[in-house]
Amino acid sequence: MFWDGFDYLEMYVGDARLAAYFYCTAFGFRLVAQAGPETGMQDRRSLLLVQGKTRLLLTSALTPDDAVAEYVKLHGDGLKDIALRTPDAVGAFREAVARGARPVMEPVSIEGPNGRLIRATVAAGMGDVVHSFVQRELPEEDFIPGLYQKVESSSSSAADAFVRVDHVAICLEPDTLNQTIGFYERVFGLHNSHHEDVETERSGMNSKVVQDRSGNICFVMMEPRHRNDTGQISEFLALHRGPGVQHVAFLTEDMAASIRRLRAQQVEFLETPDAYYDVLEQRVGKLDEDPSVLRSLRILADRDPWGYLLQTFTRPNVSRKTLFFELIQRKQARGFGGANIRALYEAVEREQARS
Repeated sequence: MFWDGFDYLEMYVGDARLAAYFYCTAFGFRLVAQAGPETGMQDRRSLLLVQGKTRLLLTSALTPDDAVAEYVKLHGDGLKDIALRTPDAVGAFREAVARGARPVMEPVSIEGPNGRLIRATVAAGMGDVVHSFVQRELPEEDFIPGLYQKVESSSSSAADAFVRVDHVAICLEPDTLNQTIGFYERVFGLHNSHHEDVETERSGMNSKVVQDRSGNICFVMMEPRHRNDTGQISEFLALHRGPGVQHVAFLTEDMAASIRRLRAQQVEFLETPDAYYDVLEQRVGKLDEDPSVLRSLRILADRDPWGYLLQTFTRPNVSRKTLFFELIQRKQARGFGGANIRALYEAVEREQARS
């Protein structure tokens, strides 16, 4: 199988218009297309937001018995569909099903005035998450021809904070990590590239990464280390009522500028203790960035054999506190901030205690 990155991320939400206002105002997304009864989408409202190469699709139910309403009642606002771009959606669907994926939607070809789109969907193999396979033979601005109407978006002179999706992090039930990793390797042709185990005073987690050859499709999978664990993964599973997406990491080209912009738009970030920065240079060596800027903006840093990366994490974006965003800037680094995982884990636990 060949993948060409994430095509879109679809969130099921209680109110698509309110959610769109929040993500546009706080995070700088732009509304570019919409669908609803007036465009032929019955019982749902769906709004497409764009920033850089990231498409965020927000969908809400217009009737109480719609599947979107049932999802939101069970999980709260959350990521339902992680769509993967491919040059052959039909072939990818058939191969995935032959390898054990459960089909959700057979391939559908949609012809538009500017070209064709083919889409099919399979279950992700954990929780209620699905993966759509999307083959685009039309301009990027034509999302789904005939269903989504374009919306004139007000342009902004500010640079995008997000370039594209770097990776998606998923929380799993205890003792299911290896099984899920195996599913993604077998069904989607991804490979296991990293692993990390974390133990704190309160809890712990096991983590593995699967990605495609290009690294443009990447999932971080996490499970609690113990069944009686009371840490952040277990809390997510309880609040979300099962496995699902915990956070989405967006690639940025200027971490400091992106944080300043988002802070000005009232986005809040997880705190990191001063002690982290007291030993940062000793741990990662000299960086291009001013250490005082890293400290003041609470930016995490880590180094691997290829380079280094910068990271930061927002506070949760949804009412159940089951979804947040990560910003990551890569200076040739290929890893995921292994040395920062404990810092993140402890920061999330402090956030849990605070709330």
